[in-house]
Amino acid sequence: MGNNDCGVLREDLIDQAESFIRLCYGELEKSEPEILERVSAIREEVLQSGTYRHTEEELTHGARMAWRHNSRCIGRLFWHSLEVIDARGKETAEEVAEALLAHMERANNGGRIRPVMTVFRSGEDPAKVIRIWNHQLIRYAGYPGNAEDPRAGDPASDPFTSLCLKLGWQGTGGDFDVLPLVISIGDEQPCLFPIPKGIVQEVPLTHPEIERFPELGLRWYSVPIVSDMQLEIGGIRYTAAPFNGWYMETEIGSRNLGDTGRYNRLPAVADLLGLDRSTNTSLWKDRALLELNRAVLHSYKLAGVSIVDHHTAADQFVRFQEQEKQRGREVSGKWHWLIPPVSPSATPIWNDNKLKELNLSPRLVYQSSAYAGWLEEADVMQKGMLEDVQEGTQEGAREGAQEGAQGVALEGTREGTQGGTYEGALEGTREGTQGGTYEGALEGTRESAQEGMQEGAQEGRRDGAGHTSSAAAAGLDITEHQREETPAEPGHAAAEMACPFHHQQ
Repeated sequence: MGNNDCGVLREDLIDQAESFIRLCYGELEKSEPEILERVSAIREEVLQSGTYRHTEEELTHGARMAWRHNSRCIGRLFWHSLEVIDARGKETAEEVAEALLAHMERANNGGRIRPVMTVFRSGEDPAKVIRIWNHQLIRYAGYPGNAEDPRAGDPASDPFTSLCLKLGWQGTGGDFDVLPLVISIGDEQPCLFPIPKGIVQEVPLTHPEIERFPELGLRWYSVPIVSDMQLEIGGIRYTAAPFNGWYMETEIGSRNLGDTGRYNRLPAVADLLGLDRSTNTSLWKDRALLELNRAVLHSYKLAGVSIVDHHTAADQFVRFQEQEKQRGREVSGKWHWLIPPVSPSATPIWNDNKLKELNLSPRLVYQSSAYAGWLEEADVMQKGMLEDVQEGTQEGAREGAQEGAQGVALEGTREGTQGGTYEGALEGTREGTQGGTYEGALEGTRESAQEGMQEGAQEGRRDGAGHTSSAAAAGLDITEHQREETPAEPGHAAAEMACPFHHQQ
């Protein structure tokens, strides 16, 4: 990149920083001289170093603004209450993991959920960029199953679970195994950190009227902490900034447990209720879905864990719109993400035709998966190891057989000759000597060749196994790929990213 290109990038960053400072400081009711002084300081810092560092006040208000601007979130009424933890001083994967565990406990708060965001250092230096590989800090494993074992767990977690298994993690193979944390720093190998028992609060599902509901064995964790999105504030991008709100009941009942591509528990609920599943006209799916969501609300309230129903959440969103209008700010909204998956036409959002998505900053944006190429490379490496084993075994066997046949056959010839000569001498005839020599040499060759081939094959397998060990060690030396930001326009398969605090899944 030439000097002119660097200059353009720096001027662009300065422009983004100034826009943020004017907006942020205006909302914080700072004076014009304070704004000019801060903009001037940032300009000097960028021109000297190529970047700049936010103050804690800027970081906190910028993160809150990013929540407020998120067009896919229905729960933005409480944006100003977001607690922001400045973790920019964390250097190692161990320190990051420790901060993430602290976030879990802080956010859960014994069930009285706090909205929290932990912000780690920005990602200008590729050698130091921090990535959290988990989609959510707390998430259940997924096991696809095979001919012998049925599928179990969350299908949405299948790829990440495969990754964790390759890194050495072991689950029970059940429906609700809490996955470990996976963290990487720059191009270093990913580090795996199991979440200690007691950190994650889980809520077993019961029903206010159906006594047999616990027979379904359903449960869910208390707080959703989205951990793979990027926070952008004034042109500075934070690649690791996990955040949470509290659940809306349809995220668990309708999506996580109800979707056919997730736990798909509606048939089991319907059977428990004795509903007729032979025809759609019985509306068994609707009835089962309603009772499953009732069970979620009932269970979370019984456990003292914060949760909101979809009607209350929609009313809160309307209040948020009114507050923003009073402050002269437009609300960015994506209608089909904001309507709840249950009874959307019964909410005030249904007929809101004024909603439109705006390009606002600060913001939360999607970024490519931290392990986008990791699994593919690991599979290639594993295939290569198997080929090395086979090649090493075959080559070793061939070489061993040849050496054994040539070297030891010669010894057999000598022994056969000696034996044959002795026998021929006893017989007193030349024919006996020649015959003994030939037969002895032939027998010796056969036995020695067989022994040589066995030893050679064993040696070849040993060589191949040694090759496998080195390849296995090399298999862990796989770097992270594709850190570039991806367009923030996912399909419904990415629904859980859609709304960071009430994300519809």
